[in-house]
Amino acid sequence: MEPLPDERQLIARAGRGDKAAVSTLYEGYAQAIFRYISYRVESDMVAEDLTAEVFLRMVQGLPRYQDSGAPFGAWLYRIAATQVADHHRGRRRAAEPLSDDHPSDDTDPLGKTAKQQEQAELRRALAGLPEDYQTLLILRFMQGLPHIEVAAALGKSDAAIRVMQHRALKALAKALGTDTKARSYLRGDEI
Repeated sequence: MEPLPDERQLIARAGRGDKAAVSTLYEGYAQAIFRYISYRVESDMVAEDLTAEVFLRMVQGLPRYQDSGAPFGAWLYRIAATQVADHHRGRRRAAEPLSDDHPSDDTDPLGKTAKQQEQAELRRALAGLPEDYQTLLILRFMQGLPHIEVAAALGKSDAAIRVMQHRALKALAKALGTDTKARSYLRGDEI
């Protein structure tokens, strides 16, 4: 995810209460944060609520925000990861099928059913992994972030992320009951 033009100025203005700057930050990051959250929760409605909470926390935290050299988006992903974890702590995790609000392809009902089953299986497998593994796999493969940004979001070194990615992919493959790495499930397809 590319930083917004004049992002540092926007952050400073938003931290002082400039509503236009807050709006610009929201517009620049809301879609990516929503996608990240939607991979981790049971419905788009819950993802929308949690995304709103992330940006409320952003507004509350901006006056104290310190630029550490890490991308601003990494800070937002950390807030989002915390919101998702809090959400899951507050409710029992039961595997649920995909909701009807995901795009469909009515031209091939059998293919659609098979894809939905595959996606549900992937969601269940991801949900069984440790939080850090889930976050890494979603940011890396579904959001397409480079290692360095994932490292900043998780507060780890680039080398640690590369090792963790290898382990996460092995764990996901095992959870899916396959000997191959699960990258093909993650690239480009929504779950």
